[in-house]
Amino acid sequence: MVKEARGRRIVVRGRIAMRKLGSDVARYVNEGGVRARRALVVGLFGDLGSGKTTFAQGFAKELGVRERVTSPTFILMRVFLLPQEAAFRRFIHIDAYRIQDAREVTALGWETLATDPETVILIEWAERVEALLPNECLRVMFRHRGEKEREVTIENNNQ
Repeated sequence: MVKEARGRRIVVRGRIAMRKLGSDVARYVNEGGVRARRALVVGLFGDLGSGKTTFAQGFAKELGVRERVTSPTFILMRVFLLPQEAAFRRFIHIDAYRIQDAREVTALGWETLATDPETVILIEWAERVEALLPNECLRVMFRHRGEKEREVTIENNNQ
């Protein structure tokens, strides 16, 4: 599904299907389908209400996050420790909606976080911090196609 994902477009209908897509992408990542020498960064791009948080919930659950996942809009970042059997040790969820300048993310310790190969960093509103994203970023773009239908484009730049 993601293996040949350079610009692959998927039509998603409803929240359950969006969570499943997030889960499918995380499973692929967790099984070694996407590797980076540094932290694996997954950038979520798209308008308000396009499915980013719902995707993130499915993604996090598949990695082994047991807590309820909500967008860290006001605290900017949440860090979750993953189970020992997971391919990664940490899942970091960043919501850049309120970020005015990418340097605000550097104040969160971006340089250290982004160099750890045992970490997966998922960034909602990644377009607001595009300057910080590594070239080997998994990019997931969300677009409204109707009230309950979204078009999701996945670009796997880690190949």
